[in-house]
Amino acid sequence: MPNLEHPAYPAADLLHLESLVPCRESQVSKLLSIFGERQQFSLPSIFIYGHTSSGKTYVMQTLLTTLQLPHVFVNCVEYFTSRLLLEEILIQLQSYSSDTEQASPVHCDTFNDFVRLFKQAVVSRELQDQTLYIVLDRAEQLREMEANILPAFLRLQELTDRNVTVVLLSEIVWELFRPNVGCFEPFTMYFPDYSIGHLQKILSQNHPPEYSADFYSAYINILLGVFYMVCRDLKELRHLAALNFSKYCEPVVRGEANERDTRKLWKNIEPHLKKAMQTVYLREISSSQWERLQHDGGEPGQLKGLSAHSHVELPYYSKFLLIAAYLASYNPVRTDKRFFLKHHGKIRKTNFMKKHEKTSNHLLGPKPFPLDRLLAILYSIVDNRVAPTANIFSQITSLVTLQLLSMVGQNDQLDGPRYKCTVSLDFIRAIAR
Repeated sequence: MPNLEHPAYPAADLLHLESLVPCRESQVSKLLSIFGERQQFSLPSIFIYGHTSSGKTYVMQTLLTTLQLPHVFVNCVEYFTSRLLLEEILIQLQSYSSDTEQASPVHCDTFNDFVRLFKQAVVSRELQDQTLYIVLDRAEQLREMEANILPAFLRLQELTDRNVTVVLLSEIVWELFRPNVGCFEPFTMYFPDYSIGHLQKILSQNHPPEYSADFYSAYINILLGVFYMVCRDLKELRHLAALNFSKYCEPVVRGEANERDTRKLWKNIEPHLKKAMQTVYLREISSSQWERLQHDGGEPGQLKGLSAHSHVELPYYSKFLLIAAYLASYNPVRTDKRFFLKHHGKIRKTNFMKKHEKTSNHLLGPKPFPLDRLLAILYSIVDNRVAPTANIFSQITSLVTLQLLSMVGQNDQLDGPRYKCTVSLDFIRAIAR
């Protein structure tokens, strides 16, 4: 029995829509009840929110396209100013006009101009007989525009006196949108995250035709068992499933196992998926490199092509600052004179070590250091003379912003700022090369 039922739409269209939006039938059914029949006035504005990859954009696009409802779909990240946004909406409205010659450029500077041009654009009979839906994806960008844009979109039906509904899609809650002066409250609707059962059902639909559905479903079950605790993103999981499926099939292709030998298939794919958690999900290497590594049977560390750690571009003095910070974090203060002074005088050699120095400093972690020690080491490792200008201090701030350095004890007013280096030895080696 179909889950989607509505007297205003053909049963065949609703059945097809249900097959396109698995695990989102309740949200689609609620939207259909809000939309009502085509010619009826719907709610002036609807606010839909949920985490990334919860199906907001896909469900809305599929619903409006499958039922052939007149709509305008705009991404607010792509059209990041109010003028670009308003003009794009008017340009898309021209496609519903019966006059095919009306494809001229649109100029719209203010929302008053938009209301006037909007009324002119919806004069066609098709737009007058049914509700027009304006969908604004990534609507949180509206908060960066003029203060009147968001309240005006929420009351667009009232301002234009037309049958129009504005749908806002966002990843943040409505309370972070609401202006301080107040505005019209939209109908809010939440899209929950997909459960592991939902992800299993959705991902299993993409099985290759040369393998059975049960075989691919068992593979998806293994994949989710490894990645579900660290990744709930449907797009990322779909990418991982497509990328690692060939490795899962290797024993079957070689004739060492059949599709029902789950234990052999699991033993073959388990170490491979653990390596994938450290590389592909973090995008340290490209998909083509991962497939090449997969074929050669190497380790992720053997590939240096697109590794994020080996291709960090920093300004000239920022590299030396980072090296100096690493030396200051992992070398004791008493060794500075021996390492960084040419004429340090006679140093007495001792045959014993302090108890806490028997452990490697790399195992103990980085130690905080003051700013003057960082600059002193910098001056000693740079060949030419470096003046302590504002440029140097701004680069230190940039390294803190990039989280390559961390500031500690910043609330202490008696001492100067103290820092700690947060990068690894391999990172510093790559910078030093």
